Amino acid sequence: MTNNTKITLAHGSGGKLTHELVSQLFLPNFNNVALSQLSDSALLPLNGMKLAFTTDSYVVKPLFFPGGDIGKLAVSGTINDLAVAGARPMFLSAGFIIEEGLEMSLLEKVVRSMKETAAGACVDIVTGDTKVVEKGSADKLYINTCGIGIVDDRTNLSPSSIEAGDKIIVSGTIGDHGLAVLSERESLGFNPLIQSDCAPLSGMIGKLIASGANIKFMRDPTRGGLATTLNEIVNPQKYGIVIEEQSIPMNDGVRALCEILGYDPLYIANEGKVVVVASADDAVKIRDILREDDLGKDAEIIGNVVEDARGKVCLKTVIGGTRIVDMLMGDQLPRIC
Repeated sequence: MTNNTKITLAHGSGGKLTHELVSQLFLPNFNNVALSQLSDSALLPLNGMKLAFTTDSYVVKPLFFPGGDIGKLAVSGTINDLAVAGARPMFLSAGFIIEEGLEMSLLEKVVRSMKETAAGACVDIVTGDTKVVEKGSADKLYINTCGIGIVDDRTNLSPSSIEAGDKIIVSGTIGDHGLAVLSERESLGFNPLIQSDCAPLSGMIGKLIASGANIKFMRDPTRGGLATTLNEIVNPQKYGIVIEEQSIPMNDGVRALCEILGYDPLYIANEGKVVVVASADDAVKIRDILREDDLGKDAEIIGNVVEDARGKVCLKTVIGGTRIVDMLMGDQLPRIC
């Protein structure tokens, strides 16, 4: 591994150091056929079916933020990891690591939020675990969720199926979640208030799959944002991606706050968006299906898969230039999921 002798916050950013940690430490030690795909969910054959299985841990600070909370985030994030794998989410687990001294009323509020979010997505929380650690040993509350879903047999999603000419579609505005959490954490009092996009996407994605559209690949652009997600798709494939800056949907508040703070919105986390790579023939159809859903009303076609720039993501800027968009190095916003 690189010359890091200790773990840093950047190892949890979803960017280069996270990928280095996974590829150089975890993957060589745990390697198997399912894990080696490095997808959002492991795809596992079982009695003629294909199961999707995923896990995620949530350490967001603060626990409550505009548009969501750690409970809604934990349920939505795991449901979305299953959905972008082409699966119908069915069951979740919930593990709680609780710091001594946490107000019972806050825990009850988080649990109710998890209940409502899961019920809204027709998913059951069927098992779990609780641990309490000494005061000062955690940051109020951490949650781990695992999820199981059944993969729709109409899907065969893989970066290897992507080819030049395919289109890149994003289901809505980028950067909302990361900046909503930051604004609450730092009490920025920014007006207009930025709301997290945290939401389960399984219903909307299910409509896409049911449409029969030629979808090549899907992923939710969480840690590391849109830029990191697109880099994960092209690396190490024999194609590149070119996106148009003017086509990328973004709320005015996110744009303004990024300009004030010096952040690049391409790297800010989202928790209620999906990136779809699809055949050019079906791109408009997919965009329009997304727009019919409240969670996808701002969907746009933002770019193309190209033969040149292999393994790279390029951005055509609004002023007519082109720049390479690399994977996130460091951590713009720690502890946002």
